[in-house]
Amino acid sequence: MRKGKQGFTLIELMIVVAIVGILAVLAVYGVRKYLANAKTAEARNSLGQVSKDAITAYEKEAMSGTVLGQGSSTGILRALCDSASAKVPSSADGIKGKKYQASSKPREDWSIDSTTNKGFSCLKFSMDQPQYYMYNYVAAGVASGSDSFEATANGDLNGDGTLSTFSIVGKVQNGSLNVAPSLTESAPEE
Repeated sequence: MRKGKQGFTLIELMIVVAIVGILAVLAVYGVRKYLANAKTAEARNSLGQVSKDAITAYEKEAMSGTVLGQGSSTGILRALCDSASAKVPSSADGIKGKKYQASSKPREDWSIDSTTNKGFSCLKFSMDQPQYYMYNYVAAGVASGSDSFEATANGDLNGDGTLSTFSIVGKVQNGSLNVAPSLTESAPEE
């Protein structure tokens, strides 16, 4: 029989278990927050690409389709792409707590406006991979001369019905399309 060797008391073991439990809860919370933040990168990157595509479409040099007389000239026409006729996906049910795989069929999802060359088709923007967000592109003021656009991404990462919103705006000023330097975010981890 050995004397002098003692084990841990029940209280000491309970303290260790409590500390390990607290650390586990903190780790789960941190990982969830990290995963939600990683998923929001899709919206940020996609809207950044849409804004670049809007600038590219605006800056392309187009001319009127009329025949010019000899010795005459014409100015370059610049215009924003018209609004998309539908969001992709068309309703928030497609992204409620899940990913949506856009259709690659003609005149569906990203190519719905391909025959009229407006919206995402005019921007030459599409996504081949499943997406967490619903995207929309709206151009405004084309007739009044105060051209602007807004691209939005709405998501419901946790499936509770509350949508997060990311948006970026651009406006034509002095013949150049200027885009906001950052996104507007509302409830980004929703």
